[in-house]
Amino acid sequence: MLVAKLFSKIYKKGGIVLEDHSGQKYICGKPDFNNPLTLKILNKKLNWKLLINPDLSFPEAYMKGEIKISNGTLLDFLNLTFENLGRGEINKSGYFIKKILHLWRFLTNYNLPIKSKKNVEHHYDRGEDLYDLFLDKKHRQYSCAYWKSSNETLEDAQQNKINHIIKKLNLRPGQKVLDIGCGWGSMCFEIAKQSECEVTGITLSKNQYEHCKKKAKELKLDNQCHFELVDYRHLKGKFHRIVSVGMLEHVGRKFYKTFFKKINDLMTDDGVSLVHTIGSTNPKGPPAPFIQKYIFPGGLVPSGSDLMDAVEKTGLVLSDMESLIHHYDKTLEAWLDRFSQNREKAKRIYSENFCKMWEFYLASCSAAFRYRDLLVYQLQIVKNYTAIPSNRRDYIYN
Repeated sequence: MLVAKLFSKIYKKGGIVLEDHSGQKYICGKPDFNNPLTLKILNKKLNWKLLINPDLSFPEAYMKGEIKISNGTLLDFLNLTFENLGRGEINKSGYFIKKILHLWRFLTNYNLPIKSKKNVEHHYDRGEDLYDLFLDKKHRQYSCAYWKSSNETLEDAQQNKINHIIKKLNLRPGQKVLDIGCGWGSMCFEIAKQSECEVTGITLSKNQYEHCKKKAKELKLDNQCHFELVDYRHLKGKFHRIVSVGMLEHVGRKFYKTFFKKINDLMTDDGVSLVHTIGSTNPKGPPAPFIQKYIFPGGLVPSGSDLMDAVEKTGLVLSDMESLIHHYDKTLEAWLDRFSQNREKAKRIYSENFCKMWEFYLASCSAAFRYRDLLVYQLQIVKNYTAIPSNRRDYIYN
């Protein structure tokens, strides 16, 4: 079986039992024979489909129920596979197809305001019920948490992340703060609570916009927090502090320079900006085809060189850069656990196919952050050296 040969090449550590559509079993690597993780392939065509374009064919087959996993979970399988792959590709065929699709996407895809709004609506306006099935209850934060210890709750870790970012902003009473891509407003609300600042949050999601306005009134913060349904490129004004968490992944490589130039335009001369984004440790490359097609159309994870190029070309100063490693894999695993606990409810609201898609999204991303090329960058950006304290990080950690 061709797929069995592929898996046998992948597994240098551990292994699986592969079972084809006819029930024939193949040993790939060195599985635990007492309780071997078993992958069952129920469609004969997958024997060649998984070789040609594994990055898309595997998740689509899983969504259709053409792949079954026993003696372990989907996350167990992906962790084992990605640990063996490391930062390498599954095979050359899949890599070349990704490169071709990436080239085509680069030539045809432009995240202009109208397209950006449609992309955001595809993911964030699926319905508010979905996000309550797996995000933290306190803040509904849909980005990487900050884990100070393994026994913290998801709510603890998300509060840590918010506090960490607020410290980096080095806020002062009376300042105007902008949150680009404010989500459901929790960063805005926490900034307002922890400072005497006026906060503006912007989003392209109508659902998030309506939620933010309602929540601001409930918290009696509507005199301090304001929200706009607007593309960042159309915003005007001046702000002492600018924060953006999990939004840059939606901008697209063609518009990184536009994004940071807009920060330059909006930020006061003594201002500070904090950009929190997923990043890749690999050079500039194509997006994951499954994520691109089903989860975040128009999205792309920037490489470190993408970020540096854009910041430098807009005349801004990178005053601090922190890499968060082994924080997002824990966050995604926590989300997956909560989604699994609410799976029957999700199935009633959406469908079995949707549940499998969402499970693969959360599990594959968790495994990728743990073993492949993904991490989180926090970029603190200024116009002038004097915008931040000279004692560097003391003001963040004290």
